[in-house]
Amino acid sequence: MNEAIDKVADLGRDIGEYIRQQRNQAKISLRQLAKRAGVSNPYLSQIERGLRKPSAEILQQIAKGLRISAEALYVQAGILDLPAGGAVVDAVRADPELTERQKQVLLDVYESFRRENKPARSTVAGSDVDSEKTGPHTEE
Repeated sequence: MNEAIDKVADLGRDIGEYIRQQRNQAKISLRQLAKRAGVSNPYLSQIERGLRKPSAEILQQIAKGLRISAEALYVQAGILDLPAGGAVVDAVRADPELTERQKQVLLDVYESFRRENKPARSTVAGSDVDSEKTGPHTEE
């Protein structure tokens, strides 16, 4: 039972640290973020120090204030599982040089290209690919 309580406490500290990192990267003060997110300074400070575990709704407000995706905060808070994505998605998410906002924009563009090309992939999966493997077909 104590192990479960410790995990929840760790999640609270982790999300608070993550919010602080994102706030520092965005170069905004605690006060500015609190105002943008519509929460009090003391409450946001307690979240950042791991003393409070924010609800999904508060995380969404904080994400909006940080201009990052709420999904990124939900994953950090343990509310959502890390979405599967493959090597490209993993590489973008793991890049420490990018902000969460930059990562999200890159992933959105990447996914839009994949959706756009999906019909083309299913067409190519037919006879066009087979003809490339077996060589050109000539009609005589």
